[in-house]
Amino acid sequence: MQLYIFVVRKNYKELLLVSNMDRREYFLEVFEKVEKKYGKYEKRLAGESWGPAWKTLVATIMSAQSRDETTIPIAENLFKKYSSLDKLANAKFSDVLKILKSMNYNKTKAKHVIMAAKFIRDDFKGKVPADIDELVKIPGVGRKTANLVLGEVFKKDVICVDTHVHRISNVFGFVKTNNPNKTEMELRMLVPKKYWKKINRIFVLWGKDVPGRDKERLLTELE
Repeated sequence: MQLYIFVVRKNYKELLLVSNMDRREYFLEVFEKVEKKYGKYEKRLAGESWGPAWKTLVATIMSAQSRDETTIPIAENLFKKYSSLDKLANAKFSDVLKILKSMNYNKTKAKHVIMAAKFIRDDFKGKVPADIDELVKIPGVGRKTANLVLGEVFKKDVICVDTHVHRISNVFGFVKTNNPNKTEMELRMLVPKKYWKKINRIFVLWGKDVPGRDKERLLTELE
């Protein structure tokens, strides 16, 4: 398969014919620059450093359409009040909603974190499964959350695609897709497996620094 990409620079257009191999080489070239810039960043993202798998999963559910800086302290407050999976599963909706009140989609998230805790307790005997087909059965869990848990907790080779990874991958022509799930599948075919787990963290940090779809601005940030 071949991919045609139009790149606009100043007063002219370049037509680039990129084969799968060229796209892989181009991805690795960009990835190397991104990793050099962001690979050693110590900034914590919302789905990181929670310890127990259920906390990682719940915090990631909460992080949807919310800033990491907002999600992390709210998740800390939630886990302070509900220190075990069973306690969260038995929580009252109104009490959880009070903790999540400043988040986007707080009612949906409050419902999902309680339902997720109940589902893990009752259907998975209190243990978060290390299988994506099982994980996506949990209320509020899609492939992004499932892959993050698999990579962060279980150290599996996965590609977690959020809005930043999806946007940047399309801006640079690594993929040509219209949703994150398709982006994940395209990247799995394009990128060598040893890089999969690294993509989300460094692309998210990069994407947070440079919003929008301006390729030159994204590249300038790496200089």
